[in-house]
Amino acid sequence: MTARPQMDYEISVITDELLDMTQLVKESIINASKSLEEKDSQLARSIIDNDEQIDDIEDAINDKCLKFLATQQPLAGDLRYCISIMKMVRDLERIGDHCEDIAKYTLRFENEEYMKELIDIPRMADMAAKMVKNAIDAFVNKDLRLARKVWKADEEVDEMFRNIYDELLDIADNDSTKTKQSIMFLFIAAHLERIADYGTNICEETVFVMEGNYEMEKQI
Repeated sequence: MTARPQMDYEISVITDELLDMTQLVKESIINASKSLEEKDSQLARSIIDNDEQIDDIEDAINDKCLKFLATQQPLAGDLRYCISIMKMVRDLERIGDHCEDIAKYTLRFENEEYMKELIDIPRMADMAAKMVKNAIDAFVNKDLRLARKVWKADEEVDEMFRNIYDELLDIADNDSTKTKQSIMFLFIAAHLERIADYGTNICEETVFVMEGNYEMEKQI
């Protein structure tokens, strides 16, 4: 292959692996919420076990990116694209770690009755999963409009987190027997809020690839 077709081929392989990793991470977010909502210990354990697969894909993508940088010596957009992918797979791996932590909370709740029906936390998880998926799609398709949509959605997730925080704090203040669960649910909500933040980080990489800077507000 000549230089450009070879570069395009290697970028496409890396991008496909990025999309595969994103799908696994999205499923982990959804399943972490489902395992919690349904007290499904088996599903929780599978999330914990599958985190190693996410780690392995991160390593494989990083290896391909480093080889691409060393052998192809990309410039401008290709260089930014590769650097951004290495940052994003690190964020996706961390999201997987957050999902693993949520799954561990599910196991801690295994023999307990929930103090209240779970409504807002599953909603947060669903929104965070969509944000991550759409953020990667925006990056791959160079879609600044979609990146802006994801970036703005983080405000809604933050608002949901604040509402959950206030509600759980109120429950703990009024019933000391529910303090432990309140704190645990607050930690879970914090994990989901952080996952959404990683979605906005990925959107910033979209701007970086297309514009060469991280000025999200100015660019979109």
